[in-house]
Amino acid sequence: MSLTDRRGSFVTDGIARPTLLLVHGAWHGAWCWEKLTAVLHTDGWRVRAIDLPSAGGRAGMQDDAQAVLAELELIDGPAVVVAHSYGGIPVTQAVAKAGNVSRIIYLASFQLDVGDSLLGFYGAPVPPQPDEFEAVPDNPVALFYGDVPLPEAEAAVQRLLPQSTRSFSDALTEAGWHTVPSTYIICEDDQALPANSQQAMAERSGAVHRIESSHSPFLSKPTELAALLSKIALDTDA
Repeated sequence: MSLTDRRGSFVTDGIARPTLLLVHGAWHGAWCWEKLTAVLHTDGWRVRAIDLPSAGGRAGMQDDAQAVLAELELIDGPAVVVAHSYGGIPVTQAVAKAGNVSRIIYLASFQLDVGDSLLGFYGAPVPPQPDEFEAVPDNPVALFYGDVPLPEAEAAVQRLLPQSTRSFSDALTEAGWHTVPSTYIICEDDQALPANSQQAMAERSGAVHRIESSHSPFLSKPTELAALLSKIALDTDA
């Protein structure tokens, strides 16, 4: 049985659950969460996923953060935000202003601090033409979907979009993880964001978990990932 209590929490079988907001990474869209969302719904979760305007558009990171914040404002009750890859940057910015986020879950994600940007993380200069696009990387199957069945990986590649260059150069002005609890999930076989880089950022989180997967466990291991997200979202110390 599912219902909503007076605080807006989603209650399933007597357990009050926050809403899960899923935020994708660069070049992707809300579509990438479809397999995971189906498992989470079966497990009794209320889930929302958004499309960031920087994927396929000229929006910057701050625009993405505003989109995340606007989605959070539509959620009645507490929310746990799951941020993947680049999505961790606008989520970090947005959560600083949101009042209903109980936890951030960084999934192979950029957990950066004030003044940081994605390009800055790699020591790359600000591009002279920030209004351009970053093309989909070469060999995206190996980079993003190494343990995803090949037909499914190739279908995912067809849905990738050019990414706004500005989103990679915009720097954080606030960092929500300083005041909101955070958990990091390291993807150990990640070819896009190596595990050692994830580990360095994960030290900023209150708890760290690991999953043996490529950069995209929501496609390769949705059941395992759903179980881990459920554990974290319901455990105040996870």
